[in-house]
Amino acid sequence: MKQESQQERADRNFVELLQGARVAVTGVQVLFAFLLTVPFSPGFAQLSLADRWLFYVALVSAAVASICYIAPTAQHRVLFRQGRKETLVRRSNLYGILGALALAVSMTTATMLVIDYLFGPTLAWGTAAVIAVLALWTWFGQPALNRSDDQDSSGGTAVPSPSSGGEAVSSSRDD
Repeated sequence: MKQESQQERADRNFVELLQGARVAVTGVQVLFAFLLTVPFSPGFAQLSLADRWLFYVALVSAAVASICYIAPTAQHRVLFRQGRKETLVRRSNLYGILGALALAVSMTTATMLVIDYLFGPTLAWGTAAVIAVLALWTWFGQPALNRSDDQDSSGGTAVPSPSSGGEAVSSSRDD
């Protein structure tokens, strides 16, 4: 099996980051578009000041998530053929993490706003807490725990190689 070069790895990692962002960006765009229409509905005038602030946080965090998820593609266009793919990969990974955090905030506050409007603040706060914890655990906590699993002394993960008869070979940590 041929060893991939740093440039090939950067290209592969960037494509993988973009593929992951495509899944998230669709949800972010739908949420953002919905939030943009809410103030024009008749019931919006009935919202309390606290609910308007929840709406503000939901809307702005959805905008931030959209910006973060779109940034890698826009920057790729600007940096095209500049030999900065590794920088772009690292930056895109950071934007993906920031976008996911902003999306978690937007989903949590938007849900809290609707639940508060329908059922009151007690259920809204409880539901928001569950959603926030679930998002933080599944998107960040669990993967953070897995980062340290099965690490060998060279900083890579021991992975069985199909061509080595099941022997473990070290893989890169950027996968």
